[in-house]
Amino acid sequence: MSKKKAVVAMSGGVDSSVAAALLVEDGYDVTGIMLKLWKGEDQNNNSGCCSLGAAEDARRVADVLGIPFYVFNFAERFEETVVADFNATYAAGRTPNPCVRCNQWIKFDALLARAKSLGADVLATGHYARIDDENGIYRLLRGVDPAKDQSYVLWMLTQAQLQHTRFPVGAMPKSETRAIAAELGLRIAAKPDSQEICFVRNGDVGAYLDEHVPERPGEIVDRSGAKVGTHRGVARYTVGQRKGLGISLGVPVFVTSLDVEANRVVIGDRDDLLVSSVTLDDVSSVGAPPEPGAEVVAQYRAHGETVAATVAATGEGTWKVRIDPPVAAVAPGQSMALYRAVAPHDLIGGGIIAATSRDRVAA
Repeated sequence: MSKKKAVVAMSGGVDSSVAAALLVEDGYDVTGIMLKLWKGEDQNNNSGCCSLGAAEDARRVADVLGIPFYVFNFAERFEETVVADFNATYAAGRTPNPCVRCNQWIKFDALLARAKSLGADVLATGHYARIDDENGIYRLLRGVDPAKDQSYVLWMLTQAQLQHTRFPVGAMPKSETRAIAAELGLRIAAKPDSQEICFVRNGDVGAYLDEHVPERPGEIVDRSGAKVGTHRGVARYTVGQRKGLGISLGVPVFVTSLDVEANRVVIGDRDDLLVSSVTLDDVSSVGAPPEPGAEVVAQYRAHGETVAATVAATGEGTWKVRIDPPVAAVAPGQSMALYRAVAPHDLIGGGIIAATSRDRVAA
């Protein structure tokens, strides 16, 4: 009987390296793949992943494991999708999450398709999440390590994708992942986690926006519409921001909304940040979509707090979610992931926050 084949997306970090090792141990015929997402010959930043240095780290791990390793050039597709969306979202006064879009359009779309074309049975990554197969119905669960759980950025995965996906490190804490890497003699065992956006040099989003999104100065106004300052362009601000506004009113103020059409940044106090309902676009569900009235647990930031919520209405590609009590600083453009209220480790799905409101949404 021939071995099952697995392609592992290797970033050069400890998580994907151990994922590859565990699949080798499980008897898979493993091939390591690094995605070249940067243009030109040199790395674009010091993020620690998706760079020339990271590719060398991944290649060394593959040599230790005795598996073939290749670099696939997805730079053009990455720029046309993830980077273009990042720029356009900021220009539209929203706050993007490029890791979500990379999972959606690159790893579990383009790379998964490439892996299948190479005859692979599964694509594996180093994400901290779990997949449970119940007689051919797949559930996507939080990783067991709450500090590392990454299910929030995987809300777009479907049954067809989950069937061919594996998360080998999702059932262990990060400390165990590093211990396995050390036992295998992998030099990346103590390598720091990647934190920065891979295509933003040195993690300086402000400098990146200065280069890629033209300035469009306008007014900073208070809740009454009175001008209290000027801004360089709505793309430089995000809902909930307090620092860097360039104004002093004697009391703490925050960005409460961005009016792109009027080219205004609106400020207010902390109470003005409260949100009681959210409209999600581009929604996706792991299994059956939620029904109106369903009680859920919502997460609206990576590694952020969760809140009790109710699915108030569903439509074509949209969900409306009611949050009670209201929460602060929910930024349009970010993702909201929904989990089952009775099993808050069990992901229902999610979408992109298109709009927020302080008014309750009628169920």
